[in-house]
Amino acid sequence: MTDARGTGHRSGCPINLSVEVLGDRWSLVVLRDVMFGNRHYFRELLTGSQEGIASNILADRLHRLVAQGLLWRSDDESHRQKIRYSLTEAGVQLVPVMAALGSWGRRHLPASHELSVRAELLERGGPELWDRFMDELREQHLGVPRPPGTPSVFAELQAAYEAAVARSAPAVTP
Repeated sequence: MTDARGTGHRSGCPINLSVEVLGDRWSLVVLRDVMFGNRHYFRELLTGSQEGIASNILADRLHRLVAQGLLWRSDDESHRQKIRYSLTEAGVQLVPVMAALGSWGRRHLPASHELSVRAELLERGGPELWDRFMDELREQHLGVPRPPGTPSVFAELQAAYEAAVARSAPAVTP
């Protein structure tokens, strides 16, 4: 067994190490919002999430996610004090993990239909869809061009979510 003393980690187990990075209440939610919600700025992340993260917690998680190499910061050219957060390659490679978590959550927990639709599409699309989505995220966050003519997975996921929300909205009667 590998001794973890001196590394700052409980052990060298890859699951343990992953939990040390992602296992708090907010890190995966913040990454979800950057990945699937197309949110890049502190204010967007603070106000755009249904979970209602506190500003001090969000600031801490963003700092940690940058330090852990899952997000990177850049200055916004339109405003000197605005910081843009983007996924790193390690963050992009969390797509299959997020897909698996979403799939498990929609099957075993009381998830709403509207908020489950993206997870369902990712589950049905499997690794081929995940790869296309990761290519799209690499283009958006890292500037790596994706293959030409590739349809937008983000747009497909967003359209499915919006359709589910529209179906669940109460009918308006005149």
